[in-house]
Amino acid sequence: MAITDPVEPRLFNTGQRAGYDTKFHLANATRQAQERGFEDVLIVDADAHHLNEMTHYGDIIKYIPDEVLRNEARMGERSGLMYPGFRSPQRHSLSGRILRYRNEDLEKFEDKTVHPEVEFSLREMKAIGIDYQVVFPTALLALGMHPDPFIETQLAWAYCRWLTEEVLPGSPWVKTMVYLPMNQPEACVRFVEQFGDNPGVVGFMVTSARYKPVHANDYMPLYRAIEETGLPLSFHAIYHQQERMFEGMNKFLSVHALGFIFYNLVHMTNMVMNGIPERFPKLKLLWIESGLAWIPFLMQRLDNEYLMRSSEAPLLRKLPSDYMREMFYTTQPIENHDYGLLETTLRTINAETQLLFSSDYPHWDFNLPSTIWDLPFLTEAAKRRILGENARDLFRLDR
Repeated sequence: MAITDPVEPRLFNTGQRAGYDTKFHLANATRQAQERGFEDVLIVDADAHHLNEMTHYGDIIKYIPDEVLRNEARMGERSGLMYPGFRSPQRHSLSGRILRYRNEDLEKFEDKTVHPEVEFSLREMKAIGIDYQVVFPTALLALGMHPDPFIETQLAWAYCRWLTEEVLPGSPWVKTMVYLPMNQPEACVRFVEQFGDNPGVVGFMVTSARYKPVHANDYMPLYRAIEETGLPLSFHAIYHQQERMFEGMNKFLSVHALGFIFYNLVHMTNMVMNGIPERFPKLKLLWIESGLAWIPFLMQRLDNEYLMRSSEAPLLRKLPSDYMREMFYTTQPIENHDYGLLETTLRTINAETQLLFSSDYPHWDFNLPSTIWDLPFLTEAAKRRILGENARDLFRLDR
């Protein structure tokens, strides 16, 4: 990320911990947007997050459908089971990154007409130069590995109601993709039916860290239901530190490097080799927060294996890589340290029509639109497609 004329952020100190005001935290991002003339460029952020939606835990759990579980959540008796959370060998914010916390003491929210989460999103969107933003949970991304599928479904339902009823109505520019509790496939269809027509919803999301195979027959009614909506189904990457192999990693950077591609690699392979794109040709698949480097690798690997053992994938009518080129991907965290490799990667995945910009803000490794705009090998038309027009078409957004 290119930085010009560094600005000293304004520090707030409450005596216990410190944070940064969004306006000052993103001062250089604002300068970048102004210098590049982004006011004339449609920019859609296909992946951003609450800093921690569990700040609003009390507001969310009131929507839990099961009365007993809702009461237990209020009493705090099952808080550990309600939200298992993340565990990592080191804190994410080490290594010189900005320590950023957001609560009412550190960043004041003054617009009483909208939810604080909307005001938070609009502040960062204005600073970065974003027109639309698709927001996802942060803490609740861990729910895919919850030991009790019933609790995952109940908490996912409560979160989706809170988000669509209390948060998203505050702005037409802030959207979401509905969390699907994929450990209970039959429940997911109800999520599609309940939330699919909401004006703030632009698709459906699976948290990738989970074990149930995505080609299981239980999911076929769900894929048909999503296909009929015309909205995309996304797989949002997340690490799972309790994964047996990852437990042997003593650095967060190691877990982060592999954890955010591991589950998407598995799900993509199962999707393609079991012919899901052939069975549901109009189902639009989007892969989020895995970066891009893994895609050419998997294309080559699956093509090579398929050509040797095509009898094991009888539903396929073309190479696995051909199906992958018809899917959609988000940019973050873009591996842009070798422009030669990156150029080849973008060509391989048909980036001009299949790639969507994403910031992943406010996470520590977020990207800015300049990571795409400054690429010397892209035409301006391609940059505009990736920064906003591809997402506008996929999510069916208004200009």
